[in-house]
Amino acid sequence: MTGKIVVTASDISVRRGIFSRKHYGSVELLPRSDNGNGDAGSGSRFRVETGERRGRDSDSFHGSPSTPLLENPEYQTRWYFKWFLGRYHQNYCGLDGDKNPFVLSILLSDANDHQIQQYRAILWRKTGMEKICLPFNPTKTLTVRNMLSLFSRMHRIEKGPKEILTPSVLKDLLILEEQEGSVNFKFGVLYARPGQTADNEMFSNKTGSDDFNEFIALLGDRVTLKGHDRYRGGLDTKSDTTGTESIYTVYEGHEIMFHVSTLLPYSADNPQQVERKRHIGNDIVNIVFCDCENGELPTFKPQMVKSQFTHVFAVVWRDHEAESYRVQVFSEENVPLFGPPLPIPSLFDRPDEFREFLLVKCINGEKAAFNTPIFAQKRERTLDSLLRDLYTEHTQSDSGKAMLSRRTFSDALVESSKSTTKEEARKEEFARIGQALKLDTIMKGDAPTSLATSGTARKEPWQPQCFFPDFSYEIACGDSWGSDRLILATESSGAFVIEEGAVPNPIFERSVTIRQLSVVEEHGILIVRMDKGKEAKIYVFRLKDFESEPTAFYTKSDCKDHRVEGTKGCLFFTLNRPGGNFLRMAVAMGRKVILLQWKHSAAHSVMSHNEELLDGFVPLQELSLTETPSILTLIDGFNGSESRVCVGYKNCFDLINERSGEVTTLFQAEAGKTNLVAALDVCEDDENELLLCYHNSCHFQKLESTSANTMEFDFQWCSVPEEVVCASPYVMSFNSEGFEIRLLVNGNLVYAGTMPQMKLITSKTDIFFATTAPEYYPWPAANTTARDSVPVILSKENNSSGPSSPNSPNQIKKPFRIYKVNLANLTGQQSKEDRAMRMPLTPRNVNGQTLPAISVNDCLTDRDSTTPSPTFHKEFRLPNGPRVKLRTDTASTDSGIQNGCNSVFSSQSSPPVSPFS
Repeated sequence: MTGKIVVTASDISVRRGIFSRKHYGSVELLPRSDNGNGDAGSGSRFRVETGERRGRDSDSFHGSPSTPLLENPEYQTRWYFKWFLGRYHQNYCGLDGDKNPFVLSILLSDANDHQIQQYRAILWRKTGMEKICLPFNPTKTLTVRNMLSLFSRMHRIEKGPKEILTPSVLKDLLILEEQEGSVNFKFGVLYARPGQTADNEMFSNKTGSDDFNEFIALLGDRVTLKGHDRYRGGLDTKSDTTGTESIYTVYEGHEIMFHVSTLLPYSADNPQQVERKRHIGNDIVNIVFCDCENGELPTFKPQMVKSQFTHVFAVVWRDHEAESYRVQVFSEENVPLFGPPLPIPSLFDRPDEFREFLLVKCINGEKAAFNTPIFAQKRERTLDSLLRDLYTEHTQSDSGKAMLSRRTFSDALVESSKSTTKEEARKEEFARIGQALKLDTIMKGDAPTSLATSGTARKEPWQPQCFFPDFSYEIACGDSWGSDRLILATESSGAFVIEEGAVPNPIFERSVTIRQLSVVEEHGILIVRMDKGKEAKIYVFRLKDFESEPTAFYTKSDCKDHRVEGTKGCLFFTLNRPGGNFLRMAVAMGRKVILLQWKHSAAHSVMSHNEELLDGFVPLQELSLTETPSILTLIDGFNGSESRVCVGYKNCFDLINERSGEVTTLFQAEAGKTNLVAALDVCEDDENELLLCYHNSCHFQKLESTSANTMEFDFQWCSVPEEVVCASPYVMSFNSEGFEIRLLVNGNLVYAGTMPQMKLITSKTDIFFATTAPEYYPWPAANTTARDSVPVILSKENNSSGPSSPNSPNQIKKPFRIYKVNLANLTGQQSKEDRAMRMPLTPRNVNGQTLPAISVNDCLTDRDSTTPSPTFHKEFRLPNGPRVKLRTDTASTDSGIQNGCNSVFSSQSSPPVSPFS
């Protein structure tokens, strides 16, 4: 399963103490139910989501949003059907270190809309599918050994696998993928009248009330079963033995058939209504609609329905006083937490929004139930049997006609383009059979091919807005300054302050090579690491120097007076969590870490003397390490606990007590997984927990636990990230070719996409990232508007150290577009009205000229905006030199930048979509 997580029942209450508390409201474990034999407390145990928040800070969660998102959506997780089937790819079979069969499928994907070629690999084992995506490098050969080593517990294989050349394996692999779960769903709908407390009474309701009939009409269309040629969910569509009508709908490509109790056959002679129980009792998810008197709550409890198969109950009732629907969700204790969380309070006054929420909750609930032991064990047995049959069939054929090719671990995966005519014919046959299988699957309705939906149109919480449409220099690093500014350091053109709707303002010359920077607004300083190797040092500058006109412009020699002593040869630095009264910094220096503290509190105003600036960092302690670190994370102490440092090196993470120097090993990855990515402090509600990221895996590790059972669970990304960001309830990964978004509470995928030359800039406040502009255009001839949009520094000397011209060798041909993802949207802090509104960027006023706001919607709309704009000059100063003028034209920001997008879009048949569409 994608992002597979094993969560035990005892872990649920522990997990509730951190991520689930804020976004899942009240998630409570109920006492065990009667098992039907009169033995109370020995049956199934359920937890309940009520949409209520109890406790000291319950008021702060009132009105919290709930975004209905499908978890592990099939159109993104069914890789074999989507990417492999119908294209030539390679399949290998072998035995792992425990002599269990496995199959490895590898595809070199075609260049897509973003011109990115990638390797996609699927490892099929009895424990489920594992997937990984790797960048394609034509100069670096990828071998079978390389690919297998990327998966967990596959480094012990000694004997090379065999390549399966026969096309008949395609159908076998498609069947393996279908074991991940159904694309279509069937849900039970049970009607309960007031006072009914036994399932026999509920199943015996011959008809429903007006409220119930209105509810099932909201769920979907009433269809005649006889002759129904779509998904039937086990109902008879030929002879009316399961009723004449039912409720059917389609949501985002998923066909859903509802087993409605009042529409299934009723028998007056059978008080248990076996025919109705046969369908509804065998559904993993049941919706129970309760008729309630005004002001009363439903009395339904899961133990009222005797079923060993149903794991999730969604209890729905109509609140006539509020003119809304309300819902509670009961889940068997072994079902992992799943979304969307109930809004607080759980009132839905818009029927269309309620329908979408309920459908998504039920779909996610059924997927989550497949991770419970009872289903996971069945799936593992099935996969083990299918893999052994496949291995036997394709490696030990009695007829001797098995098409196999033994490859060594050192053989390249992609064969030479100079293949023989026979080989080309085999590849064509391979693709043809795959396309036929794909078409057959689509015609049967079992393929995740359609995103057509009957849900409401909505904006995803991670929808970005265009912050700066074309930044023409390669970005090295950056950080946000307030809500509307960025400080960006480039690879070879100095550093700039970027504001919405304004031209870039250079603040460091091109000879200043900045490798890392942090803006600390609470203390009014900018911290940078310059140069590399033995010459790398840390410098501190005052933000106010870059704030007022004319702004500072620093040369290499100007920076010498801002150096922090004792940091020469530093590898990198890290700061403690923002918002505290004191600023602390850890600097990696070979096999040691220097801890420093800013001696001024956050309440201290902006310094007026350079001496205060240079002497601001005071050394605290020096920690010795056994290896050179690649990751440092400062963990502030609270409630009497001491501050600590999480250090990552090689393939392990250690925790060091700052005061005593005591070292504790937190986590050690398996051999070969030495690519450490991040150690994120995800402290919430006064509980310390770390998200440890290495290779393509993430591991949660509690630092203190009040329970004897410490909660630990892992999940895997589909590609190896370069950066990982926590924005509860989401966790996001970024690399140069794309991104993934998963849920923090369970690791389930909600979105993934590819973007060329993607780079995360900062996630301190909002999330800023850069990628190649989707409608990139070549640089025009001299003296055109687009050329003038690039700043040109004028000085008394011809060899001025400023940004290079567009025609210089280091100039990028494809400009970067900088996007901003509003953190309030991700964390759910905005109101429903704010989230529904189109979010333009705030217009900026530059030298008396109001520049128009630029949003992603503006960049996606064809419109004429040719209003002339006057020329203005921006002036800044060198700290120890003459004043310098930056010549530009507001047309470059108005007509040049904004309409530079529109002029390209207007020549296309349809405007391109935003990067997260």
